[in-house]
Amino acid sequence: MDQLDQKILNLLIENGRISLKEIAQAVNLTSPAVSARIRHLEDEGIIAGYTVLLRTPQAPSQVESLISVSVKPGSHQDFMDFLRTAPQVEQCYHVTGSFSHMVKVRCRDISQLEHLISSLQHFGMTSSQIILSTPVERPIQTIKEDSFHDL
Repeated sequence: MDQLDQKILNLLIENGRISLKEIAQAVNLTSPAVSARIRHLEDEGIIAGYTVLLRTPQAPSQVESLISVSVKPGSHQDFMDFLRTAPQVEQCYHVTGSFSHMVKVRCRDISQLEHLISSLQHFGMTSSQIILSTPVERPIQTIKEDSFHDL
């Protein structure tokens, strides 16, 4: 990955809807050349995908929580299958420490959260924290020149 690729990535991070033409103008390339570079970055796995982040006003009854789970040996696949089908699950992290996974969930109310926690306890011990607020939330900033030096 060279400096042009880094510039292209930074433009996409700043505005995921930027047109190929705008990127091409910013980096002094043709649109087909930019398209080829983006396709190469996708093929290499540097660009893993594109998404839309929605900001919806939370209903007062919605509850966000972080649930730590220590998955029992032999239960990992069933645990992952459960998470993939549970609509309340927003993210799952495989982590170090006392618990093996951290699951971020959004439930309509405490009752739904309690039911979800009970379901997760079939896979191992849990510990839960309710999210009161998100005082800091930021998107990925920009790619520094040495970030992908070894790629």
